[in-house]
Amino acid sequence: MKFKWNRKGMIFDSRINAMPSWAKHSILQPTPILRDEGEIIRLYAGMRDELGQSRIGYIDVLSKDPSHIIDVAPCPVLDIGNDGFFDDAGVVPSAVCKVDGIYYMYYAGYSLLKKVRFSVLGGLAQSTDGTHFERCLLVPVFERTNKHALFRVPHTILKENDIYRIWYGGGDHFFEMAGYTYPVYDVYYCETEDLLNIPKSAINVLTFENEDEYRVARPYVVKYNDKYCMFLCIATKSKGYRLGYAESTDGYTWKRNDVALNLNVSLRGWDSEMMGYPSFIETKYGAYLFYNGNEYGKYGFGYAELVIED
Repeated sequence: MKFKWNRKGMIFDSRINAMPSWAKHSILQPTPILRDEGEIIRLYAGMRDELGQSRIGYIDVLSKDPSHIIDVAPCPVLDIGNDGFFDDAGVVPSAVCKVDGIYYMYYAGYSLLKKVRFSVLGGLAQSTDGTHFERCLLVPVFERTNKHALFRVPHTILKENDIYRIWYGGGDHFFEMAGYTYPVYDVYYCETEDLLNIPKSAINVLTFENEDEYRVARPYVVKYNDKYCMFLCIATKSKGYRLGYAESTDGYTWKRNDVALNLNVSLRGWDSEMMGYPSFIETKYGAYLFYNGNEYGKYGFGYAELVIED
């Protein structure tokens, strides 16, 4: 499958749009879900205060024109965790699904550490209205494992035949480059029948293609045209973050094909230096890819509209 996109630009620019005190900058990792009979796309995102701590808010846009903003969260839908807990340094949405009228939001919970910079583990919150979320547990649902002692966060939950299929990022170390440390992780897969009980066993379904890559992140999987499509961001030592793509017929065995995505950095502007944290949603009006641009979404996020695929 080869994609063709109409780049639509930024949706929300925190330098222009007014932001509340808890969300001074960054609209990190836009995570969409349809509302109001498919007329509205709610994009949950991590929004940072002046200290850099992220809380989860949302931006509502029209499905027929995602550049048209309907509403912005006046307060966090999920705040940072209690002091000393796994999510006391920040929370960022990673996957959202709706089951039997209940919204379930998996999120990345950040904890600052002494000997390494941080750890990130997956928590779970739920809501009846998609606006007010409460934690299902005060501890991670995606707990540490021997292989994933520092990073373990889900980015896709697909329900098929009463089984929840999960693709997540997992890792256990940092590496140093130019005096700075960077987390290293790639993509794993597991299954469960219960959203609160995540098995620790998993299989590695996608990893680095060369020595330049050190992070295969944000595995956002959708079923599209009878194929499993995985939208990714790839961190490299030479070029920073770029968008990536992989394809599968069963969800287990994946073939990486970044060229088929056909979406690279712009020559200038908000996404000219990096592109990352993608998510994809199909609506009755069209299909869209949302993503962050330069400086890890510090100034907002934008989107591209799917035009045609071969």
